[in-house]
Amino acid sequence: MAGAVVLAIAATALTGCERGASAGAGAGAPGPPRAGCPTVLAKARAAVRRAQKIHTTWDGPTTGPTAVSGKRIVFVAQTMTNPGVAGAAQGVREAAKAIGWNVRVIDGQGTPAGLQAAFSQALALRPSGIVIGGFDPRLTSQQVARARAEHVPLIGWHAVDAPGPSKDPELFSNITTHVQDVARISADWVIAHSRGHAGVVVFTDASIPFARHKSELIKKGLAACSGVRLLAEENIPISDTSSRTPQEVSSLLSRFRDGWTHSAAINDVYFADAAPALRAARKKGGGAPFNIGAGDGDPSAFQRINSRQFQSATLPEPFSQQGWQILDEFNRAFSGTPASGYVTPVHLSTAANSRGVTTWDPPGYRAAYRKIWGR
Repeated sequence: MAGAVVLAIAATALTGCERGASAGAGAGAPGPPRAGCPTVLAKARAAVRRAQKIHTTWDGPTTGPTAVSGKRIVFVAQTMTNPGVAGAAQGVREAAKAIGWNVRVIDGQGTPAGLQAAFSQALALRPSGIVIGGFDPRLTSQQVARARAEHVPLIGWHAVDAPGPSKDPELFSNITTHVQDVARISADWVIAHSRGHAGVVVFTDASIPFARHKSELIKKGLAACSGVRLLAEENIPISDTSSRTPQEVSSLLSRFRDGWTHSAAINDVYFADAAPALRAARKKGGGAPFNIGAGDGDPSAFQRINSRQFQSATLPEPFSQQGWQILDEFNRAFSGTPASGYVTPVHLSTAANSRGVTTWDPPGYRAAYRKIWGR
């Protein structure tokens, strides 16, 4: 979800999950400490070290078709108020200038009706290709079917669970990191940071299948360490984070007190909205609960991490690089060649390795894509 996020199909599709619901082991105060997990801890520490490394060379595609001329792309955005979606759209705009194409961004306003209207507007423009930017294509199934009938290639950004080509829905490619890797490193970071002894709260949006799957994988990773206890899983829809998170955090602090040492969330936005409640409880910005965002990595998350204000780490998406990759994948589609198959490796950002930046922007991709395109 990694965090840019997809829109829910319908909250009513949930089973036993309500807004603001808390689940998992954990009504009342935490029990006695559990044994540690030395073998799991050693593996987690090694994985965290690898994920924190800053690579200096481009590891993506270096060959492909030269640029096709005169293409028009429409980016249908879930909502441009989502920093991840906006970052990817900006990356597409930047790449379009380099390749010599025209790009139009249409904001779906974060609602099914808005997305359907935006997608219909995109089709009316008779574009060369359409980006499904951060929402589930099933919300716009009629428009997707029409695009397929009109032979308009579709590329998703965080549109389905897995990266690469998709058959149902039919996407030439979907640009995202591997959710399994993001979830695994999130759990590894908690285990490593806590030295195998933690009381953890997981924040998710169970109305979004992708987000629910990610949080289930995080919980599975945490369960590998016997010294880590899942205190609660808080189900708060992304659309309700600003109104629901502060009161839920206050309740968690009352229930678990100092037993709540760490948190993992499917998107960094939860910690932006948790900060006021933690501050009101006189928690220190650089102290427990120590928080990691399992996806997104928007500028405000980096600001909280770098200033040590209620967030310790994030697993950021390289928004700009993914925007360039989207256009490269379109160029492959227009040229009749397969998708590149490239998937961005998971990167872990903390105050120690972010170097004060406010986004994750891996090196070398601009020059590599320009060379491929002959630009």
